[in-house]
Amino acid sequence: MKYDFKQVEQKWQKIWDEEHTFAAKQDYTLPKYYALVEFPYPSGQGLHVGHPRSYTALDIVARKKRLQGYNVLYPMGWDAFGLPTENYAMKNHIHPEIVTAKNVARFKSQLKSLGLSFDWDREINTTDPNYYKWTQWIFLQLYKKGLAYKKEMNVNWCPSCKVVLANEEVVDGKCERCGAQTTHKVKSQWMLKITAYADRLVDDLDDLDYIPRVKTQQKNWIGRSHGAEVKFKTTAGDELLIYTTRPDTLFGATYMVIAPEHPAIEKWADRIRNMDEVKAYQAEAAKKSDFERSELAKEKTGVKLDGVNAINPVNGKEIPIFISDYVLISYGTGAIMAVPAHDERDWDFARAFGCEIIEVVKGGDVEKAAFTDCATGVMVNSGFLDGMSVEQAKKAIVEWLSEQSVGTPKTNFKLRDWVFSRQRYWGEPIPMVHCEKCGWQPIPESELPLRLPEITDFEPGENGESPLARHTEWVNTTCPCCGGPATRETDTMPQWAGSSWYFLRYMDPHNNDALASKEALAYWGPVDWYNGGMEHTTLHLLYSRFWHKFLYDIGVVPYSEPYRKRTSHGMILGENGEKMSKSRGNVVNPDDIVNEYGADTMRLYEMFIGDFEKSAPWNTASIKGCRRFLERVWGLMDMVAEGDGYSQKLESSMHRTIKKVTEDIEVLKMNTAIAAMMSLLNEIYDQKSVTKGEVRTLLILLNPFAPHMTEEMWQQLGFEGQIAHAQWPAFDEAKCVDSTVEIAVQVNGKVRAKLVVPANISKDDAIAAAKADEVVAKLVEGKTICKEIYVPGKLVNIAVK
Repeated sequence: MKYDFKQVEQKWQKIWDEEHTFAAKQDYTLPKYYALVEFPYPSGQGLHVGHPRSYTALDIVARKKRLQGYNVLYPMGWDAFGLPTENYAMKNHIHPEIVTAKNVARFKSQLKSLGLSFDWDREINTTDPNYYKWTQWIFLQLYKKGLAYKKEMNVNWCPSCKVVLANEEVVDGKCERCGAQTTHKVKSQWMLKITAYADRLVDDLDDLDYIPRVKTQQKNWIGRSHGAEVKFKTTAGDELLIYTTRPDTLFGATYMVIAPEHPAIEKWADRIRNMDEVKAYQAEAAKKSDFERSELAKEKTGVKLDGVNAINPVNGKEIPIFISDYVLISYGTGAIMAVPAHDERDWDFARAFGCEIIEVVKGGDVEKAAFTDCATGVMVNSGFLDGMSVEQAKKAIVEWLSEQSVGTPKTNFKLRDWVFSRQRYWGEPIPMVHCEKCGWQPIPESELPLRLPEITDFEPGENGESPLARHTEWVNTTCPCCGGPATRETDTMPQWAGSSWYFLRYMDPHNNDALASKEALAYWGPVDWYNGGMEHTTLHLLYSRFWHKFLYDIGVVPYSEPYRKRTSHGMILGENGEKMSKSRGNVVNPDDIVNEYGADTMRLYEMFIGDFEKSAPWNTASIKGCRRFLERVWGLMDMVAEGDGYSQKLESSMHRTIKKVTEDIEVLKMNTAIAAMMSLLNEIYDQKSVTKGEVRTLLILLNPFAPHMTEEMWQQLGFEGQIAHAQWPAFDEAKCVDSTVEIAVQVNGKVRAKLVVPANISKDDAIAAAKADEVVAKLVEGKTICKEIYVPGKLVNIAVK
């Protein structure tokens, strides 16, 4: 009987929907397992074939855990606020809410067509006021604890989207969403003080089951370093503060560099004799993104300040001060000391501007034509530090700086506070009002959610204000503190807000009194396994860990980390090996694959395509191979013989396959798990029959990968209930080893025979069996045996002359 995948898949998807087969149980006495994938942004393009790779992998884990007796939560929802929807709405004169609803419906139908075992009873949407009520509530708690504040600052500005971007949203100097070149602008912004959690965000990684590259990316982004803050007096009578990880090299500091935006420049304006040149350079620097300015490979530019010098605190020498765009006002103190003998960037700059170069570490571990790396070696030209090792000098100089009141030990971070304002409509309203008398005030929690007003004009203002600013009937309100006139904040939250806590809402999505009940949070959390893209390990992962730690600190959640385990998947590339994109014409629509080959084939292929953590090119020929495998499994229904157990010939293979599939799923080696089942199927076909017990086990093992076909076969073969409610098969370690093995028999290195012998046969017995073989016996008869070798389970070699 031919396998009709369209009829079978529609049938079982309908059954699963009607029976809520994959709904997590409310029984908190059961062992739980929470599997999570990053919820998607529902764009107008719908799913691409990269989405199902992550979803299917964790779906396999979730299905296996259910079969192992766990109460599994495997939810799905929509990260639906954001710029693309609003941009589409503006272009097509349609409300973003309508666009979002349409996109969500398309995504949901695509996900259901793949047979993913999501608990749709717990579906969430970040644009639902019943959801963003709690996003706003969390913001208010952050504000009350001093972790949300407003600040005038230099921000990244996208002139195309007309919106402020976080540093993390600027990629190679361009807006990550639209690709436009970003500029800088000074604006009043809401900020979240993520830096208050920087140490914990680094330290707590050590106890988490995150793949190494995720931990490394988190640590690099936070960028913790240990050093000292040092005060350099200036000839203007004030001080410049710098941070350095290498205070031991202070005697080699021969000039200073400050950012073009450094406030000291205006303060010194009447002293600086080349102010016109300085201002011209400032104007050029303002046109560049932070990425362009910090690019190591670019040409070093700058202007020496004529009229103000710095004074090196360790030797009292006057040294020049430059402005250069490679120093950022947003990082550290906006000023650096330069040690050109031991820093490549400083060396290049010193050579370009004729600055003095003084070696202060002798015998560094790397000699280069331009400079000496000073991680190791002995101090020279460094006064009281001379003769010390680098590590000794670091301690001695910090003590000296402290004694002289010109420096203090300091731990620094690359991580900056989170820019939390967006001047757009389609985001969560920030629940704050401004009163001329009382300043910024939070709205009462009883008034949450603060809903977005219904408007039709979504264009941002020319000066970058939110479109909400034009709607005075919504903006004008009363102060919750004094009752006088006040205005609402018209900036909205970034898309990252709703995704920073969504995993908690899945635990209790219909709760009107809290973001989730204490009981649900204690039972389901933390997430047992979270999978997502590597592109989110410095943004979403960091932000959500920060929010979760804050919620832990105020007693909302009972554990300090949100995710026990984090893995990431590689991209699926086009058949040409390039990243899929419309411009390259290599995008594969999963709908087309499901329609032509079926969802089970699509799922199987995405898991068989290669190492889950690595990128892999799409290959249509391989899809056909997966389809043939499933058709051969379907063909087993014509080969079933009586018997609930395993046949003697297949017993070891059955146990080995159970072991292999069980263990491989736990480490996301889905491709080798599938290969093991393919190998078992070949053995079954070689036997030309299969017992009901053998086919029952194979169907359960294959079910997480190909759920529709296996459920249909299960039903047609008369097994009770659904596989979804069955029990995962166990393996006997002792039976995973063959009772017999085939060994080769060599005479003088040439294979002359093959023998089937007991797997645990001794060396003497193996050699005796070899000599007893008729062909071998003739070859050794009358010859002198020089050597006899037995390689267990492999071969016997007899050397004669």
